[in-house]
Amino acid sequence: MADAVGSIDMPDAQDEALESKKKPRKGGKRAKKGPLKRLALFYRQIVAELRKVVWPTRNQLTSYTTVVIFFVAIMIALVTVIDYGLSHGAKYVFG
Repeated sequence: MADAVGSIDMPDAQDEALESKKKPRKGGKRAKKGPLKRLALFYRQIVAELRKVVWPTRNQLTSYTTVVIFFVAIMIALVTVIDYGLSHGAKYVFG
């Protein structure tokens, strides 16, 4: 059976010519800097990203906190009821 056009097994001559013209990279920008410069760059990038954050207002923070506390209280109550029911069920079954 004949190979399909653009088969993976047989690369085109143009692709080989393009690959031979490329120069291999030697580590890029990071290889030229020392560890302290890379660490300083890392912290500068952290600060830059934190400046992009949209921080909530006091009212939003209060409402989010209230919702979380309410949800956690409901989950605690649900787990308590399930635990209580399972413990009484186990006592009933196993005596």
